[in-house]
Amino acid sequence: MDPRIRRRIERREARVAILGLGYVGLPLAMEFVRAGFDVTGFDVDAGRVAALNAGKSHVGDVPASAVRSAVRSRRFRASTDFDLLKSADAVSLCVPTPLGKTRDPDMSFVEGAARAVAARLHPGMIVVLESTTYPGTTSEVLLPLLEGGGLRAGKEFHLAFSPERVDPGNPVWGVRNTPKVIGGITPACTQTAALLYSKVVDRVVPVSGTAAAEMVKLLENTFRSVNIGLVNEVALMCDRLGLDTWEVIDAAATKPFGFLRFTPGPGIGGHCIPIDPLYLSWKLRSLNYQARFIELADTINSRMPDHVVEKLALALNDRRRSVRGSKVLVLGVAYKRDVADVRESPALEIVRLLRGRGAAVRACDPLVGPFRVGAEEFRPVACTPKELKAADAVVVVTDHSAFDMEAVVRHARLVLDTRNATAKVRALADRRGNVVRL
Repeated sequence: MDPRIRRRIERREARVAILGLGYVGLPLAMEFVRAGFDVTGFDVDAGRVAALNAGKSHVGDVPASAVRSAVRSRRFRASTDFDLLKSADAVSLCVPTPLGKTRDPDMSFVEGAARAVAARLHPGMIVVLESTTYPGTTSEVLLPLLEGGGLRAGKEFHLAFSPERVDPGNPVWGVRNTPKVIGGITPACTQTAALLYSKVVDRVVPVSGTAAAEMVKLLENTFRSVNIGLVNEVALMCDRLGLDTWEVIDAAATKPFGFLRFTPGPGIGGHCIPIDPLYLSWKLRSLNYQARFIELADTINSRMPDHVVEKLALALNDRRRSVRGSKVLVLGVAYKRDVADVRESPALEIVRLLRGRGAAVRACDPLVGPFRVGAEEFRPVACTPKELKAADAVVVVTDHSAFDMEAVVRHARLVLDTRNATAKVRALADRRGNVVRL
């Protein structure tokens, strides 16, 4: 290992750059600041940069007070000027990796970030990709771009992959106490990157190389996707068999070994679970291999919004109403409980399907502002007794803790509960007979 960079890391003198200040990059930047490093965060969104420099936060897991403190200490600044990378000792790439229209990986953000770094790459620099992607990205995409100027990874600079493991809204596990997997292009790259991250996380887990580290992340999220797909199919089977899905799951979960509890829902959302496994499926197709578990889970999970709307249609039909013309109140637009993120949220597809069937849809989410479904804009309303009583049906899509489920059951004419959110008021629901569960 380069003794100079080791010394700068150990003394907290290494200057750290974070490319991408979203839900991954900003928490990482704050953790480096807490560890005593000077951090410059880069983002192409000038408004976001200005807000951060003013001490404001757009990420729920990062309080504004932490940003203000970091800015006031002069250990953190945000910028759109990528020339400041020239003075960085270490760069973490935390940029989006979405799927394209054909559901193939879109590497444009990674490639753009890599080119920005390549133009300012200097001897001794540590470059770490954190964006989730397919095995081979670091060596096949980043490495050629970074070595284009003549410097060699493992000799003149260090290149590694370390998958982000952010769980938005999780009050227990954060950047510091979640083990950090790191794989370098060479053993020296792994060692150097591991030393850097060991200063900000409690445990570093080195692996044999970048492809192994990339595969680790995809295994983690494929595991979740497949198991969610399994339990969603169990919900579909229980529906056909006339069984209570939640009773079956609760009873199975009493087994102290050999069973891990997953729960069904209206679909999957967020940036990771609906997307990450498809990176692996895409990569394997190029090797003439079909990732059948991944594709089957994706099919089942993607169809859950249709199942929710069909179940609502049947429930309304039992009450001599059709979906067309009915007033439907959707509770929860975010993809996950107690977060404000609507990326890939199943609520958006449920709203689209309901509007396609002619329902008048209103939405309630205390964490989400105006959102669009196609060309139509929706402005969330408050979950008041008046709104609940006015609706022909209420669909619980996201079980935010702010929702008073007793009030929902008491005032709504019909409740379709896709999250078992009404379990604690089961007696009231049974008396009223107005709750249908997924």
